Amino acid sequence: MSNISRRSFIQGSLALGASAIIPTGLKAQDVNTLKFIHATDTHMDFMDISSIEAMELMVEFINREYKDLDFVLFGGDNYNNNIKDNKDAVMFKFIVEKLHCPYYIVRGNKESSPTSSLKSVLSKDFDNIFLQNEKLYKNGRDWLVKTKGYQILGLDSSVEHHYNGLYTKETLEFAEKTLKSGKPTIILNHHPYTNYWKGTDKEDIKKHVLGNTEEVQKRLFKYPNLILTLSGHKHIDSVTRINQTKVIVTRAFERPLDINMYPMRYVEILGSNINEKIIYTS
Repeated sequence: MSNISRRSFIQGSLALGASAIIPTGLKAQDVNTLKFIHATDTHMDFMDISSIEAMELMVEFINREYKDLDFVLFGGDNYNNNIKDNKDAVMFKFIVEKLHCPYYIVRGNKESSPTSSLKSVLSKDFDNIFLQNEKLYKNGRDWLVKTKGYQILGLDSSVEHHYNGLYTKETLEFAEKTLKSGKPTIILNHHPYTNYWKGTDKEDIKKHVLGNTEEVQKRLFKYPNLILTLSGHKHIDSVTRINQTKVIVTRAFERPLDINMYPMRYVEILGSNINEKIIYTS
């Protein structure tokens, strides 16, 4: 990094994330602050020991630097799903369960598309390994967590044995039913909703943008209480808006800025204000 040290960069980033704006007329004790980290596309791989070490580094970093998190969200392509008997899924779980806070997780195309003919994690296996949590209200492949007055929806946008993504009829109905409650809601999924990187290759766009995004935007993004969405898949960072909703795609964890500096996103929600920033392990 140019003229600043990695330590200075990280310290400055931490200081930035510590501040949040309280809406006018409210006191700090009158609102609930939600603090969490979004990590996506970690691509842990048994064939690459450094990817396992990176996951261990992530857990150590979060436990040391972010002690007051409500949870960590993992956004899909969490492991490369290329080894038999679910060993990579079990290893991933073993590592992230060392986090000091709860974690919640959705599938990406890697989890839904095992390499070659190996018996790897598909929908039922993923549920059995990762979604047996009493805090989750499950609806098919999707889930809901309620905390501090917020709703966190984990929506499975993956299509079995395909790279591209889609929300099923059941997923859309579940999301709409949840949003109709009027409570502030966050959606976690894998596939982004727009061609935010302004690509021109039609096949690339088809692979990366949610297949029925027009219907999804029409049905879900009309709700003013949908305050935030979190996605991954393209590995390129983005913060935009669809209507009133902040739409975030977080840079892939597997794309470090520098040696041992793997990216995640810290998010702090206070009242109607959403503060967020990319952070890096160190």
